[in-house]
Amino acid sequence: MNKHHHYKTTIQWTGNKGSGTSGYRDYERSHTISVENKTTIEGSSDPAFRGDKTKYNPEEMLLSSLSSCHMLWYLHFCAEAGIIVTEYTDHVTGIMQEAENGSGQFIEVTLHPNITVTDHSMIEKAEELHHKANEFCFIANSVNFPVKHIPIVLVK
Repeated sequence: MNKHHHYKTTIQWTGNKGSGTSGYRDYERSHTISVENKTTIEGSSDPAFRGDKTKYNPEEMLLSSLSSCHMLWYLHFCAEAGIIVTEYTDHVTGIMQEAENGSGQFIEVTLHPNITVTDHSMIEKAEELHHKANEFCFIANSVNFPVKHIPIVLVK
């Protein structure tokens, strides 16, 4: 039997400068992203699309979602396998291709996790578990482009 999990978020446009969308340059792309009982996130579009560079854009949020989902599965599988991870940092990159008509899509995302484990004997298995995490990641399983990973595992 499949389980269903339901999620709710509220997006509210905050960029009305007084005349709404009366013209392409007459409004800001600013908005808030909120979930009940959680901190509000300020969003905008990418500066390439008239957005505010100090706010998160949807493209960054997509990369963050892929990375955090992968990390959470990875840490889960490491704990099960007796791999002791003490640090995890991911520097995610993505390529979005824009079409002539202005539409676009991501064609690739690459995770670059830097992981620290407690013993040299854990390195090989720690590297392998990225494949399993990628197979289980809910977000990676929901996108139509490859999610690659290039891990670096160190001992400290």
